[in-house]
Amino acid sequence: MNRATFTLLALLLICALSLVAAQQKARKLFIAIERAQMEERRLNQEALRLEYDQRTLSKSARIQDSARNQLRMLPITPDRTLYLKDAQ
Repeated sequence: MNRATFTLLALLLICALSLVAAQQKARKLFIAIERAQMEERRLNQEALRLEYDQRTLSKSARIQDSARNQLRMLPITPDRTLYLKDAQ
């Protein structure tokens, strides 16, 4: 075997190793993309759930119920209303 054969053999080995490394990198990137897509789906579901909770909690009846029961607030009555007059 001469020098050219060894050079070609070395180039062949380098190309083969390069191909294996590229395939491994492609697999890792594919796995990372899959994980990112799963996280995206999870976050989208969480966002939809939060929007639903926000709509539920922002309903007037729910707010009044929370104000009465948790904060012990009472409805406004005319006898409890204090009117301020301008001092001018």
